[in-house]
Amino acid sequence: MQRFPTFRHPQRRPDGTTTLQPAPSASESASTHLLLIPSYNPGSKVFDTVRAARREWLPVWVVVDGSTDGTTQTLQAMANDDPGLRVIVLPKNVGKGAAVLHGIELAADEGFTHVLTMDSDGQHPAELIPSFMAASQVRPEAMILGVPVFDASAPALRVRGRRVSNWWANLETLWTGIGDSLFGFRVYPIAPLARVMRGQRWMRRFDFDPEAVVRMSWAAVPPVNLPAPVRYFAPDEGGVSHFNYLRDNLLLTWMHTRLFFGFLLRLPLLAARRYASGRDKRAERHS
Repeated sequence: MQRFPTFRHPQRRPDGTTTLQPAPSASESASTHLLLIPSYNPGSKVFDTVRAARREWLPVWVVVDGSTDGTTQTLQAMANDDPGLRVIVLPKNVGKGAAVLHGIELAADEGFTHVLTMDSDGQHPAELIPSFMAASQVRPEAMILGVPVFDASAPALRVRGRRVSNWWANLETLWTGIGDSLFGFRVYPIAPLARVMRGQRWMRRFDFDPEAVVRMSWAAVPPVNLPAPVRYFAPDEGGVSHFNYLRDNLLLTWMHTRLFFGFLLRLPLLAARRYASGRDKRAERHS
């Protein structure tokens, strides 16, 4: 079995030195880092997802994006019995990105600075929530990106297809180090993400995850890549997928077309930033 790293976060002593302390547990309410789960007609898997998330972190918010499958009422009942869980219900389906934007705007108003986004269908590894949150506490200026480790349950067509999106995302950021552009298990700094999303009308649906990493990279938010296992559930296991190959691939094609022209406009700035970063790294190696 592949082992995944457990991160710790630094704690400063009164004398100014730093020690590494364990990441916060689910029983310790994080005042800065929030777990956010956008949810649209996920089926019963969402209940297992939320329970697993709550075992690992506090607080957890679920943004119900106009679901019509009957899961909303059960989620609200769960929240009534759990002060660490909050359910926000949107009256109609507005898309994953729009649901995330709604959630992070509320979170910013309540003083949160970072958000870990997690899908509601059980594919993402809840056991890695503390490690990703701790990595964000070590690098608060960065976005912590999950890089999926696939098992036999992953559809081969989707595994191959994401390589194309990953190649374009890395080209559009001049290879700043995006490990995976589509995997939605991530920690974002809220302020730059909200600025990026408010600055244009895209990133509201399935295009949210890949466009977010490209535009955040353009905004000088560095990526930190961490491996994370992903599990695809078959329909008889309760798996629900809203991915439509034709519709969503057309959306991604249009997205990368827009981003490529944005990349060309930003190319001098990105090249200068890449050169400066390489120069700094070379100076560190020789110091």
